[in-house]
Formats: sequence, structure tokens, C-alpha cells
Amino acid sequence: MDKLLSVSDALARVLAGASRLDEESAPLALARGRTLAADLVARRTQPPVAVSAMDGFALRAADLAAGPLRIVGESAAGRGYGGALMPGEAVRIFTGAPVPNGADAILLQEDARVAEDALTASAPPGPHIRAAGLDFREGAVALTVGTRLGPAELALAAAMNHAAIAVARRPRVAIIASGDELVPPGAEPGPSQIISCNNLAVAAIAEDAGAEIVDLGIFRDDLAELERGVALAREARADVLVTLGGASVGDRDLLRPALARQGMSLDFWKIAMRPGKPLIHGALGDMRILGLPGNPVAAFVCALIFLAPLLRALQGDPKAGADLTKLALAGSNLPANKGRRDYMRATLTTDEIGRLVATPQPLQDSSLLTELTQSQALLVREPGAPAAAKGDPCRILRLP
Repeated sequence: MDKLLSVSDALARVLAGASRLDEESAPLALARGRTLAADLVARRTQPPVAVSAMDGFALRAADLAAGPLRIVGESAAGRGYGGALMPGEAVRIFTGAPVPNGADAILLQEDARVAEDALTASAPPGPHIRAAGLDFREGAVALTVGTRLGPAELALAAAMNHAAIAVARRPRVAIIASGDELVPPGAEPGPSQIISCNNLAVAAIAEDAGAEIVDLGIFRDDLAELERGVALAREARADVLVTLGGASVGDRDLLRPALARQGMSLDFWKIAMRPGKPLIHGALGDMRILGLPGNPVAAFVCALIFLAPLLRALQGDPKAGADLTKLALAGSNLPANKGRRDYMRATLTTDEIGRLVATPQPLQDSSLLTELTQSQALLVREPGAPAAAKGDPCRILRLP
């Protein structure tokens, strides 16, 4: 029997040659989840001048020892005190307001005693001053190419005065579900039919990875019908075609023949993974092919392990293939593993000192969606791993 391709080798082959797609400009307000196609350089200095970090009084710290200070004005955010601070003077100041020239300290308002225009203190002042450029300076690279833009990154880009930014084009992912047994949600299934659900889960994983989805629907187990689906994906100019089901070796598993008849160059189609052994990888011209298994959990796990990193790589993410597993402790005894990397659905808790504990679900059948929704992680067992006891270290991959 041929040796199965390891998960690591399979991922390396999926990512091979997956360079960033074209770049385009996106308004900042619509750029959440997009990936920078170029370094983002600050167009201004933040803060532009020294500002107060607290409400209180700007003054010279040494002047307080000489007696009461005279309050000569006010500095507010966006409207600073116009003059320079002279010896024996203080200025009322608010958080974010420019610090007057000559001031070197801020007396907190709760430590201030004011009688008419005379200021004394019940406690020493503190620096409480944000220096000009404390956050970033004009011309500095604050966000680098390949960064995925979340809420914090969008805020930083806005603060740097960017209204639009260069991002990688979203990969276009076409999805084909195959099987005579499938009907769409809301339909009335026949006695031996089931509801199509893999397309929704895989589409969500792909969207979370930054993709644009073209769901082509359900196709019967028929060569001509499946070829029609592949042709539709090419017409949609998909960067990646994801097929669901029909990837195994049964008489009704026709996706590989249909893809071959359309001209697919096959890379591999079986890997040492549980769940997810029958995984197709190939190319049809510029369109990459990932054929995922039909069992829901297998399709879900394969989409996490292979599709999401591929989509990140197509957007220029330099960490697309990074190992995202974390250390945890086994919450129960684990049997010895055989020849495939096992991704066991598991719940997460913490022990008395805050360490993560991963406990495998009692049932690991790849058709069980209920077990998947009740899990927070996949407990990863390497091929040939010996039996492990409760409390032994293990590796986990957190579920989205």
C-alpha cells in the first residue's frame, strides 16, 4: 500500500507557489479583514505636540516650592494656551490638550487647591505628559505588508491619516457540493436524503480568511453534471474551487474523474489525516482545486487546516502556514495513535493554576456536528504517538 502523504507535506504542497494576488485600493471604512499589500507609512506625527495625559494644571514643578502659583489661562484639546508659561504661573489643562511651552509637569486636579486665581498643591505633580511622537512619527512604517486589518489596525491606519489603503484582492472561492442525497436547507428531504450543510461551514471559514464566496450549489452524482459545475467555477473566474464530497473511491465518487476530464493536474488525493483522508489537491489552469471530504466534520477540519492558510497566502500573509497549535494538558487518558495525524474534537477548561485542559469528546465520528459545536479545540495527535495519561502535555488547535 502506498504511503500516505503527511499533513505537513500536504500543506506545504497546497501553499507552494501561492503568491499574493493583485493589489487594489480599498476605503478604510471597508477594509476590515483585508490584508495590506504595501507598508503603511504615517502621514503625520501622533501626538503632533506634547499633550497632557490627565486633567489638572500645567506648571513648572520647581515653582510649587516657592508658594502659590497664578493661574493665567486654560489649555483644552484642539485649543491650546497661546503663550509660554512664565515662572510662578500655571495653566488649567485637560486630557489631550497641548502642554504650554515652559511647563514640565501636570498637577492632578484632585491634588490642586484653588483660591481665586492662586494654586497650591496637596501632593507633588507628576510628569503625566505624552511627548510628541509618543505613538508614531511622520514617515515611520507603522503597519507592514501582509498585516491583516482588524479593529486596532484600522484605528491606527486612520490615526496615520489614511482614507484608503492598498490591499490584496480577495481570493474568489467557488464551492460545489455534490451528492444525490443532498437537498438545500428548508427543503423537504426524501427518506434517504440529508440537508446540505458543508457549503455553509466552508464558506464561513473562507470568508473569515478574507475570501469572496461563489456558492454554485448542489450537483448530482453525474459526470456531465459535475463537469458543468467545474465549468461554472471557471466562468466565475474562481481562484480556488472547493468541492465537497465525492472525493473517495466509491462508484459514486465522481469528482476526481469529472475534474480530470476538465483538465485538472492532480497533485495528491489521500493524506495521513483523521478526519479528512480523501483530500484532493490539484490545479486547473490558474484555478487551484481543493476537494474536501463529504463528512461534515472532515470537511470543516480540512477547510481549517488547508483552505484557510491557502487563502491567507493568496493575500500575501507571510505567516499563512504557521503552526497555530498551543500547549495544553490532556483531560483524559489518550490511546496510542496509529498512522494518521488525528484531530480530536475537545472541550477546554482550566485547572486550579490556570493551565488549559483539553478533554476529547466521547464520540469522534466525523459526521457529528453536535459534538463539533460543543467543542472549543481540536486535540492534535501525531502519527505513532504513544498512549498518554490524563495530565500529560498535548497540542491543541483552537476552533473559531
